[in-house]
Amino acid sequence: MEYSAVIDAPFGQLGILCLDGALVNLEFLAERQALRPPMPRSLEQEVAEQLRAYFVDPRFGFSLPYRLRGSEHQLRVWGEIERIPCGQMRRYQDLATALGSSARAVGNACGRNPVPIIVPCHRVVARNSLGGFNRSLGRETVDIKQWLLAHEFGC
Repeated sequence: MEYSAVIDAPFGQLGILCLDGALVNLEFLAERQALRPPMPRSLEQEVAEQLRAYFVDPRFGFSLPYRLRGSEHQLRVWGEIERIPCGQMRRYQDLATALGSSARAVGNACGRNPVPIIVPCHRVVARNSLGGFNRSLGRETVDIKQWLLAHEFGC
């Protein structure tokens, strides 16, 4: 994927893609890429600045235009996730019950969240573990989820 910007984060790198005045994709990059600083006075610059503010203070409230594209179910799941406050977690099953869905379907929607951190899917966990993150049970993404939760539990 071609990103509008690639920035450093405390846990690695993030790819930012903005189109038509909205953030449409924020991606954890598995492999190191060349940094691509945002253009001055661009939405990408605002995204990067707000992310940096969040990395300093997890209570920072994002105010970015973003566009979520997904199925009706995914949009409902992402809407529920947006309401989880900093320093709190919900279980996949709790969201599933609230939505009349299944924990697996909620987990799949979490994994397809196009703007993680902004829509804080890292706050959704399994009954007896952190669960997966960003469509993976891999160590690199679960490590990011652990970092984000540890960062936020200071709220």
